[in-house]
Amino acid sequence: MRQKRVPMRMCTGCGEMKPKKELVRVVKAPDGKNENGEVTAFGEVSLDLTGRKPGRGAYVCRNIACLKAARKARKFERAFSCQIPSEVYDQMEEELASNE
Repeated sequence: MRQKRVPMRMCTGCGEMKPKKELVRVVKAPDGKNENGEVTAFGEVSLDLTGRKPGRGAYVCRNIACLKAARKARKFERAFSCQIPSEVYDQMEEELASNE
């Protein structure tokens, strides 16, 4: 019988390829647009612990050191092509710490 293929993703903090289930998804929600196609609200960046939220995703290990490394190198800002306030990073660190 064939074995199932395990999906691999790269951690934005350390750069290692790991199984998708070992990583946490960081997601940027889609921008809100009006009927003319103009952006009215920018999507927020948050942790997606279930892996089901809609939007652009990037992955990070479940430890705070990788999140801090990604923050220092501005990896999420490059992945999402937007500025991320420090309050959002602080909130993500708190969520990771509470889920460990």
